Amino acid sequence: MDEKYKKRYESFQKSLKVMKDILIQYYAITGFVTSSPREVLRESFRADLISDDLWLEMLTIRNQLTHDYNSEIIKRSCRQIVEKYIDLFYCLDKTISDLNI
Repeated sequence: MDEKYKKRYESFQKSLKVMKDILIQYYAITGFVTSSPREVLRESFRADLISDDLWLEMLTIRNQLTHDYNSEIIKRSCRQIVEKYIDLFYCLDKTISDLNI
């Protein structure tokens, strides 16, 4: 996979990790499967860290990319992440900043 596309994928992974850490350390929420990205997203939604179901769509694409080695599909999916989902990262960043963590 092209290096620039890997970076886009990594942004999603890092966002999941940050959400999980905030849920556990800031909100003291522990009653969820921390190894499940879907659970992290659900709990993040409940805690108002995120406010859009597009995160679940992005997770679906991420899961497809994990098992798809066709470079054109990978490029198309990564472009979609950037074009359709980039604002989600900015919203998450603002929410985290507002928490004053």
